Amino acid sequence: MPTIVNQGGASVSATPNILLLGGTSEASALAHLLATRGDAAVFSYAGRTTNPRGQPLPLRVGGFGGVTGLIDYLRRHGITHLIDATHPFAATMSAHALEAARATDVAHVALTRPAWRPEAGDRWRHVPDLAAAVDALDGPGRKVMLALGRMHVDRFAARPQHHYLLRFVDAPEVPPALPTHRLIVDRGPFTIEGDQLLMQEHGIELVVCKNAGGPGAVAKLAAARALGLPVLMIDRPALPDRIELHRPEQVLDWLDHGTSSGIERGV
Repeated sequence: MPTIVNQGGASVSATPNILLLGGTSEASALAHLLATRGDAAVFSYAGRTTNPRGQPLPLRVGGFGGVTGLIDYLRRHGITHLIDATHPFAATMSAHALEAARATDVAHVALTRPAWRPEAGDRWRHVPDLAAAVDALDGPGRKVMLALGRMHVDRFAARPQHHYLLRFVDAPEVPPALPTHRLIVDRGPFTIEGDQLLMQEHGIELVVCKNAGGPGAVAKLAAARALGLPVLMIDRPALPDRIELHRPEQVLDWLDHGTSSGIERGV
């Protein structure tokens, strides 16, 4: 059996029984690797997507009921390894995962995307959170691409002077509360050329997005760069210190040996 290093640094032996908190492309890639190896694992979706992608692992969908519910789940199901591969902005879930792992002495790691960094030609303005992004949109009306997903766009109803372009994975049950908007339902991956054409067709003057990181959604940033458009970049939320890995293969190494080359302590 592999040797596992738990949160306190002690070594224990255990046959992995894994809870994978997913919802990202990295989580799906890891799920396929775990299934190929025959590891015992459950893939957990938060339940915010109407038609989540199928996975090669047993699925559970929905929340746990806070930290207490997650602790109960880990204990009832004998989970030995908790892998947080949620979205970089799922700060509450990530904090709960770390707290529950520490409370139950379950080995914990985060599989997360490196944050985007501006390149030559980018016109980024950084804001710390969603509220600051809304505040930053005062002034005359513009054509704004809100590349945020469906959860947060209603907050921008406080700035009704703009015409908003939205792109959701699923059609919403209730229309967005924005008075003037155009909604496109589409699922990536998106291309630079496609996003550039989309921005040109809708006369976009500003792109608003969260620093999700990774290659899957970076096309909009390259398209904005090519068009010389400004980007309002919402920085990532602060998270407690934790072990972070950036590639699914590193997680396999961590599972097998309790360590991995390239491990980072994230803050």
